[in-house]
Amino acid sequence: MSMVGYARVSTREERQIFDRQMDALTVAGCERIFEDRGSGARSDRPGIKACLDYLRRGDVLVVLDLDRLGRLAGELIGLVDDLEARGVGFRALNTAFDTTTPAGRAFLQIQAAFAEMERNVIRQRVREGIVAARARGRKGGRPRMMTAERLRYAQHLMADSTRSIPSICRELGGIPASTLYHYVQADGTLKSPGIKLLGADPVAIGAV
Repeated sequence: MSMVGYARVSTREERQIFDRQMDALTVAGCERIFEDRGSGARSDRPGIKACLDYLRRGDVLVVLDLDRLGRLAGELIGLVDDLEARGVGFRALNTAFDTTTPAGRAFLQIQAAFAEMERNVIRQRVREGIVAARARGRKGGRPRMMTAERLRYAQHLMADSTRSIPSICRELGGIPASTLYHYVQADGTLKSPGIKLLGADPVAIGAV
């Protein structure tokens, strides 16, 4: 059995995010690692194409986070189905997915569906916020990347120790990690700009 790694960063993500993936895949025992730089929603990713061509029966495809492989639940499940038909396993290190076991295969389908639903909820909230702002007469100008709603949701996501900062930033609509850290500490407690944005007592906010 050969462990084959795949790493991906979007054009907005920083170098250390890519390095962290490479380090984790190397420690996991991947003998070869393929890479892409670009959105997970793109279908023309040369790295994943080369990776899939390279995989053989008995191999295991390994990624650090599930969304490194793809962003849509249907796409992920279809890809894993194809791998399974070829006798290739799949593991996501940060979420303990292992399709070489029946429980891991079922959990993958459930988690992928929830991840897609969560992204859709964020998009809907952002659209509703834009509509509400326009109704109040706000027009033009560069929109603020961090809103009070996003900040509260960021704290909620950061309370889950299994969530990585890159995945949290993606759930918040693709904001840079530097923007998130401008408002919060690594443990999710607010910095001064975050306290100002929410306009509430810092002790109470830190407990969210």
